[in-house]
Amino acid sequence: MRHRKAGYKLNRTSAHRQAMLRNLAASLFEHGQVVTTLPKAKAVQPMVEKIVTKAKRGDLHARRQVIATLGRDRHAFDWRYLPKNADEAEKERHQQMSDSAEQFFDLPPADQTERNRFGEIRKSPRLVRHIFENVAPRFADRQGGYTRIIKLGRHRVGDAAELVLIQFVGAEEGPEIGGRPSTRRRTADKRAAYFDKIKSKVSAPAVATARAAEESGDADTAAEES
Repeated sequence: MRHRKAGYKLNRTSAHRQAMLRNLAASLFEHGQVVTTLPKAKAVQPMVEKIVTKAKRGDLHARRQVIATLGRDRHAFDWRYLPKNADEAEKERHQQMSDSAEQFFDLPPADQTERNRFGEIRKSPRLVRHIFENVAPRFADRQGGYTRIIKLGRHRVGDAAELVLIQFVGAEEGPEIGGRPSTRRRTADKRAAYFDKIKSKVSAPAVATARAAEESGDADTAAEES
């Protein structure tokens, strides 16, 4: 019996599992969405939901609780740094990452991230401040359910683990994310296509009446001429 053995073990020790979930949650708060495996997404989702709920309170005690959950108030958004001599490919990649994250929340200005001459981070925004100022206000009127898990319909190379996308809600516009639609969706699409096909063959009553009147009028005219 597995009494008091709840939770996802993920084939890791407790310290390794805690560090992994903290890093995964930090990445989610930085980018707005993360591609990972289904068990990891289900394990980190409650952790992220509780952090956002505490951050919505906005007081000092909630801030200390969030720092304890994440392990520390770490520096974040090192990917926002763009070198002065960056080529077009780097600028395009930087812009794509920024546009993707801005769908979910406001980002700190890029000039707040600086590196020294050795490439090490010298200054960058704090993650906890970003959670309290940019993430939590977005869900002020929402009572839970801040994230969602989307199955991508593909598997990881090597162990064939199912890949999913965990992201914050609020950016549902755009094309379908899933690689393969569900059986229910495929059946509904077939029924809709069949209905459109039948509907195109059946004329509306007014059109059918007008067409019948035209045909009867042409027949009367032909009879009179004969």
